[in-house]
Amino acid sequence: MATARARETETHGPEEHRRRSNFVAESWAELKKVEWPGQNQVIQGTVVVLVACLVVGSYLYLNDQVWKQVVSKLLLGQ
Repeated sequence: MATARARETETHGPEEHRRRSNFVAESWAELKKVEWPGQNQVIQGTVVVLVACLVVGSYLYLNDQVWKQVVSKLLLGQ
């Protein structure tokens, strides 16, 4: 079993290394093409996400409080 693994490593060693190098080079080239957002866009996006989190969090909290009362009174009889 060890010899089969060693043989596999030997036969795929340089080819595997070349494929990985090629992948890294191509990935790096693609990353250079990306139009990254500026500081203003990042700040705006962050504010939008934070506001959305606050809105959704508040909605879920209020909904939970209402349903807690409904379950407590109707289903549990308290």
